[in-house]
Amino acid sequence: MDARFPLATSTWDEKEYESLQRVISSGMFSMGTEVSTFEKQFADYFGSKFAVMVNSGSSANLLMTGALFYTQNKNLKLCAGDEIIVPAVSWSTTYYPLSQYGLIQKFVDIDRGTLNYDLAALESAISNNTRAIMIVNLLGNPNSFHEIKRIIKGRNIVLLEDNCESMGATFEGKKTGTFADVGSFSTFFSHHISTMEGGMVLTDNEELYHVMLSMRAHGWTRNLPEKNHVTGKKDKDTFKESFNFVLPGYNLRPLEMSGALGKEQLKKLPNLIKGRQDNAKIFQDKLSEHSLFTLQTEIGESSWFGFSLVLRPDTGITRQEFANKLENLGFECRPIVAGNFLKNPVMKHIPHTVSSNSGHLLNADYIDEHGLFVGNQHYPISDAAEALKKL
Repeated sequence: MDARFPLATSTWDEKEYESLQRVISSGMFSMGTEVSTFEKQFADYFGSKFAVMVNSGSSANLLMTGALFYTQNKNLKLCAGDEIIVPAVSWSTTYYPLSQYGLIQKFVDIDRGTLNYDLAALESAISNNTRAIMIVNLLGNPNSFHEIKRIIKGRNIVLLEDNCESMGATFEGKKTGTFADVGSFSTFFSHHISTMEGGMVLTDNEELYHVMLSMRAHGWTRNLPEKNHVTGKKDKDTFKESFNFVLPGYNLRPLEMSGALGKEQLKKLPNLIKGRQDNAKIFQDKLSEHSLFTLQTEIGESSWFGFSLVLRPDTGITRQEFANKLENLGFECRPIVAGNFLKNPVMKHIPHTVSSNSGHLLNADYIDEHGLFVGNQHYPISDAAEALKKL
């Protein structure tokens, strides 16, 4: 039975279906002009110089991590064994690419209200061994970027930004996904815009852009401009360059259908975000003093991927009982992303340390045991707020 209040719904109309038909009629399905046009439009919208589209947000994290291993820029280059700080609460593919490239992840606690970094814990975690920080904007909520910049001032630390859940959010007028050296986005069905499957990486660094163009498609030179930062200059003989492999790469290419869909979805993004933010105002107004749970504390201007509901202490109800109540009301709900990711069995395969005097990350543990989230939409859902108010 369909949920009365689902986690996600479609944002498509006839324009998206027309764009799909346009691609079908063209007979060109693999990555081409639809994708390249969407990349240009996406970069322009977010105020970045370069955008690289891939087949998922997970692939976007993989690609941007890999690019930092093959850059010639010593200020940006990462190496196996380097320490990277990560928040304890995020999605699995925030962590997997870092492990696959041999980085040692130092897990840091989150703030129980914002669900992003506990800034005091972050500051105390940074050491002379810290080479990079992965910044995750959780459930649409920006991090306190001015505080992060203050914390790392004077240190040569590379910043990566996982913005897959937070497209359209802003902090002090600047769009999230553009604060770090590289930033990732997802365009999966449940996210702010949908291209079926898809992701994007933004950067202002032309060399990283060229590295990612090569790595996205097998590590070859075919998609590089004639003059580039990977090989210097391509041979004018296209036959010689057709299978010229210069970097370890993947096949992360998106389909033309995804590029065509992205062009239509991007036009709608301002209104899609406004609809989510309008719902958030209603939720904050009606539910901020709820006796049973707390809402996420907004930093900047969140794009409100969903609404976290964290049980207050001593409510006398377990999370499972809370989830059952919500499901009986028609809410589809999930844990807050992956909870404290350290509790997953996969961690035995991931080299890591924990930044904590006690060895425990108390806020991440609390969220893991007492938190869940329900969906937000681009259309009005005041009835969802009313239903929660009665709990």
